[in-house]
Amino acid sequence: MLQQTRVAAVIEYYNEFLRRFPTLVSLALATEAEVLAAWSGLGYYNRARMLHKAAQFIVGERKGRLPATAVELRTLPGIGEYTAAAIASIAFGERVAVVDGNVERVILRLTGQAGEATAAARTAVRDVAQRLMLGAVDGTTANAAGDQNQAMMELGATVCLPRKPLCSECPVRAQCATRGEHVTVPRAAQRSLPVACLLDLRKRGAITEVLLEKRAKDAVVMPSMFELPLIPMREVEGMEPALRVRHAITNTNYYVQVFSPRRLAPPGGGRHAVGAADALRELVPADSGDLRWVRTAQLSGMPLTGLARKILQRLQVMEKPQVAIAE
Repeated sequence: MLQQTRVAAVIEYYNEFLRRFPTLVSLALATEAEVLAAWSGLGYYNRARMLHKAAQFIVGERKGRLPATAVELRTLPGIGEYTAAAIASIAFGERVAVVDGNVERVILRLTGQAGEATAAARTAVRDVAQRLMLGAVDGTTANAAGDQNQAMMELGATVCLPRKPLCSECPVRAQCATRGEHVTVPRAAQRSLPVACLLDLRKRGAITEVLLEKRAKDAVVMPSMFELPLIPMREVEGMEPALRVRHAITNTNYYVQVFSPRRLAPPGGGRHAVGAADALRELVPADSGDLRWVRTAQLSGMPLTGLARKILQRLQVMEKPQVAIAE
């Protein structure tokens, strides 16, 4: 969960995920949809799919035994160099260095190097990190390797900040060749993209349903996830949305307008409300794919995209769960 995601954003999901899947076996026996539902809103959904596959592999092929070394861990689905080193050192005490963005920044500044997005530069950083690990850890202290890695990550996250680093508070300031910000490769500019979507609700007796679209299994992004149907922006120009929300995915800022028949229908509803719903629904492209009416009471257990979950919670179509943080 911590891959490319801040700790503060992970805590709630971590506690809820462990509540729903407390063991490797329970995770392996769950369906992919159940795992995605628990992950919904955290983003980078391929992580959840790979975690699920890894649990199934461990239970089915390794008799439930989790590998204890970085080399073995990398044989599992979704486990790369960073995650393997983190698990091996923190959970099992292996003397292998973890290099995330925070650690890379600390090392570049310590050595006086500029940030370069090349394989050679990344290898050089990993080599320095490993030498620091071997020099700092003698194997006699319990979990010393994990402590070293967590200390390096924490130093980058709290002191050696990307902008305006707190050099006066740094415990290794005397050894630092930079003492300030280092030269970095300019980041690609964020794109801005306007998007419109439909929030269509209907009543069936005491049951409320919402119209959702299931993304294709072979979709490049978020396959098999549920989202609100998109409608062309040009068709809703001049209309007042029920909600405006910004949603960032990688290097794109989506400025989303949500249109609801309830907002467009005149007070009193009746056939005017039905007409507004039909008019908006007709704007959904004919090739949109798998459209389904879903009970709102079932939404919390469905694999919703982060944007869909955000909209449905903001408009109080579904509740935001209150998860107690474990002590």
